[in-house]
Amino acid sequence: MSLTFHWFLPTNGDSRHVVGGGHGTPATASGRDRPPTVAYLSQIARAAEDLGFTGALTPTGAWCEDAWLTTAMVSQNSERLKFLVAFRPGSVSPTLAAQMASTFQRQSGGRLLLNVVTGGESHEQRAYGDFLDKDARYRRTGEFLHIVRQLWDGKSVDLDGEHLRVEGAKLSRVPDPVPEVYFGGSSPAAGEVAARYADVYLTWGEPPAQVAGKIAWIRKLAAEHGRTLRFGIRLHVITRDTARQAWAEADRLLDGFDPETVRAVQTGLARSESEGQRRMLALHGGSRDSLEIHPNLWAGIGLVRGGAGTALVGSHDEVAERVKEYHALGIDEFVLSGYPHLEEAYWFGEGVLPRLAAQGLWAHPDGSRAVSAAQVPFAG
Repeated sequence: MSLTFHWFLPTNGDSRHVVGGGHGTPATASGRDRPPTVAYLSQIARAAEDLGFTGALTPTGAWCEDAWLTTAMVSQNSERLKFLVAFRPGSVSPTLAAQMASTFQRQSGGRLLLNVVTGGESHEQRAYGDFLDKDARYRRTGEFLHIVRQLWDGKSVDLDGEHLRVEGAKLSRVPDPVPEVYFGGSSPAAGEVAARYADVYLTWGEPPAQVAGKIAWIRKLAAEHGRTLRFGIRLHVITRDTARQAWAEADRLLDGFDPETVRAVQTGLARSESEGQRRMLALHGGSRDSLEIHPNLWAGIGLVRGGAGTALVGSHDEVAERVKEYHALGIDEFVLSGYPHLEEAYWFGEGVLPRLAAQGLWAHPDGSRAVSAAQVPFAG
């Protein structure tokens, strides 16, 4: 099975420094270096498309632009790239969400993927008028996806659930193709929802042993429901012609972390109810020491950014080897990003993807851009 690679649209702003924020913490000032205009995001989307990324993730929350509206506009400036739109079920009715997804598919030529985010921070959810606790939010997400999937199948839906109620819900036009559902979460409640309704289970970039444990956990839960899932991982990347150059860039980013900002972000993230965020924080413990937690896996990003906080750092050959290591565990999809997102897309797309293509692990979605081993430069 060919590996799938997605990039990231920084709708919270971009910079040559790490843009912090997420999980209830505001975007850092560096996000204003390159504002998330449609023109700039379209530039990233076109680059990702040309390089061979399949899709691009957009985040959700008060710290960034709305993902639905932004991707709808950016889709008009691209041709093939899919959009992995993150959204929270508690902020929109399931029937309307199913209709929006169906419309997006028709107007974009079938380029929508959905990243369902239950929401791990009660204080942020309350700002949107959502006052359920965490476990209740996951139960609502299960009801939400139950309704949406039936609507996409063309069924009429009646449900009087614990949190959601619809009567005679039906779409006049179902999406074609039906969008795939990406879902992540490390708590028992999250695992149950993923097992029942997700197409792809996403994990943040933990060390391989921890990722293997998550995959085994979700596979078992899914099997109990007679289902199989694909697995993806969310990581940042810093890849260069040599390892020395890559680690020099990581050090440059780390030098740009203001100590007061790190303290403020870590204090904010410590309030998180997210089990996944807790696991991310445990990888670095708020310290700048010992940030390489596995060969070529660097936890420095998580000092100032909520959510995905680790990066693959190394030469193109080393990063390709780490991709293969995760793939051997069962990871088939990689959702990647880097600062700045435009330039780092080229570093990965021109440095790592050709190496994976030469080994038969990846093919450009275009089909006309096959890369032979002879075309892969020596990294040194």
